[in-house]
Amino acid sequence: MQHRRLIITFGVLSALFSAGYGVMFTMLDDFRDKYGIAAGALGFIVAAGFFSSFLAQVFIAPRADRGHARQLVYVGMLFNVAGLVMMAFGTNLAVLLLARVIMGIGAGMAGPAIRRIVILAEPDNLGSNIGHLLAADVAGFAAGPALSAILVTPFGIAAPFLVIAVATIACLPIIARVRVHETAAADQPQTRFAFDLLRSRSYIAAVSLGAAVFLMVGTFDALWVLVLSDLNTSDVIANLGITIFALPLIFLGSYGGRLAQRIGPFRVGTFGLLVGAGFMFSYGQLPSGIAMFCVSIVHAFNDGFTITSSGVAVAVVAPPDRQAGAQGLMGGVQTLVGGIAAITAGALYQHHGRATAYTVCALGMVALIAVSRFCIGRDWNSTPVDEAVAVPIDGATVA
Repeated sequence: MQHRRLIITFGVLSALFSAGYGVMFTMLDDFRDKYGIAAGALGFIVAAGFFSSFLAQVFIAPRADRGHARQLVYVGMLFNVAGLVMMAFGTNLAVLLLARVIMGIGAGMAGPAIRRIVILAEPDNLGSNIGHLLAADVAGFAAGPALSAILVTPFGIAAPFLVIAVATIACLPIIARVRVHETAAADQPQTRFAFDLLRSRSYIAAVSLGAAVFLMVGTFDALWVLVLSDLNTSDVIANLGITIFALPLIFLGSYGGRLAQRIGPFRVGTFGLLVGAGFMFSYGQLPSGIAMFCVSIVHAFNDGFTITSSGVAVAVVAPPDRQAGAQGLMGGVQTLVGGIAAITAGALYQHHGRATAYTVCALGMVALIAVSRFCIGRDWNSTPVDEAVAVPIDGATVA
């Protein structure tokens, strides 16, 4: 019961972080129309959060492995609340940009700490628990637009941001009562950051899978609405496609995590991402938006079963006392890859067309999968109960 309470508590908190971004994402047109902020400047607001999150995940999150996991969650929550309040009342580019930077830092320091807490709370069930966190993230992001639709018209732009801020603050006393496993002083890692993990071929293999996921996500998000619009598909189908794509991730995330834990995250991730690359390639060839919508439903189920595997893979290959740093470094890489993928996909689509944009994404995914397969080598079949997968640290092998 204690483990279940912990998973639910931190799952709700993770969903609130994602909901704040989901609200901001849907409010961009309101910022443009009401505050006169140019479309290009709005892109900077979105990007600023990704880059600040990357820096926080790489340079701040490893402190969670040094006895400060709960502290980073608290500070991350306060940063997120401050950013939400600034988003609620900001009316110019400078304030909104700063708000997004603060939100990115908050999520970047708290996210890896949350994953570390959840992983170490119940190592024998880490696949399912990581899947629950993924489901919570996706559910929170999906709830953001719904919250905006309900609250903005009667109460104004500030309302959804303030509701999420209040809900986040309400989680503070609940989290204070949850028991969190902190690393004892004698067992804390000597390194401040997680870059030394990149000496491990197994860790590089796991990060390569995670990068392939966000190459796919960044390309999909950047092109979906544009492509369907250019194919004269109704807005209802385009928006419904985004919602339907999220649902399997919400309902199948925990099952996918258990699947990765049972038969091996590298096997599940390799198969699922190869299939995903095939779907991405098909989006460049299909004749209509309706056809793309139908294929995306099957694609969503494939991702629901397999996309959790990269997070499970990192949890498997990283030592218990390095989980926050390992998850944070992978999250930072994913953030960068997703941002670069979105920019690249948009440019390729504009100058070379749909087929080229999706084909480049598919080939990039296959290349990253190949890197992962090469680096993991004979440990490709390993599962979390095996001792074969390990991370070499300073010349020693730590299971």
